[in-house]
Amino acid sequence: MVKLGIIGAMAIEVESLKAQMKDLQTATQTGMEFYEGTLDGLSCVVVECGVGKVNAALCVQILCDRYQVTHIVNTGVAGSLSNALDIGDLVISKDVMYHDFDCSPMGYAIGQVPRLSVLRFPADETLQKLALEAVQEVYPGHCSTGTVASGDQFVSNPQVKERIISNTGALCTEMEGAAIAHAAWRNGVPFVVIRAISDKADDSAQMDYPSFEVMAADRCAAVTRAMGRRLCEM
Repeated sequence: MVKLGIIGAMAIEVESLKAQMKDLQTATQTGMEFYEGTLDGLSCVVVECGVGKVNAALCVQILCDRYQVTHIVNTGVAGSLSNALDIGDLVISKDVMYHDFDCSPMGYAIGQVPRLSVLRFPADETLQKLALEAVQEVYPGHCSTGTVASGDQFVSNPQVKERIISNTGALCTEMEGAAIAHAAWRNGVPFVVIRAISDKADDSAQMDYPSFEVMAADRCAAVTRAMGRRLCEM
C-alpha cells in the first residue's frame, strides 16, 4: 500500500494540501503538526517541517518511524540558479546535494558528507516521471529536471549564487531538500523534490520572494496533487 509523506518547510507550502485532505487525524511531534488522511484517494501525511536542514531531517525520520510512509515528496519554493528558469517555473530533482557542506580540506568534494558513498542523493526515477507528467497537466512547458542544491542560508548575494553554481551545477537552491533526500536515502525510502521558482537568488531576491511565493507555492502544491493521483493509480 502506498503512503506518501508530503513535506513543506512553511505553512504557505502545505496549507492548500491540508485543506483538501479527508479523514484527517492530527498529531504533534518535535513541535511539528502531522496531518494524516487521504488526498484525492491517496493515503498521505502532510507536514510543515520548518525552515532548515535539521528540521527537515527530523521530519523525515518521524515520517519513516511513526507513519511508515512508502514515498516522500518535498514541495515548496526555491531560488533560481539558471537563466533558463523564470519565476513560477518548476524544477523536478534528478538529484539533490548540499552546497554548504565543506570538508574539502580533508580531501572531500564540496557538498560531500564524509563516509557516505554518494555526493548527490538520487531521486526516485518513478517519482520523477510522475512529477513530470503532473507538470504537463498543471503547467505544461515550464519544467526542468536537474540538481537541487540546499544549504542553511537564503541566497540573495550574486557572488554566493555564482559559487553555488560553480560547485554544484544545480538549477535551484533552497534550504531543506538535501537533508530530506539524505534522510530518505538512509532509510531506503524513495523521494523526489518539487520546487517552484520564487526568486532569482540574487540581489533582487528580497523583493521577488514576498511577491511571488504564494503563486509559486500554489503551483507546486497543484503539481504535488496531480503527481499523487498518478501514484494512487499504480
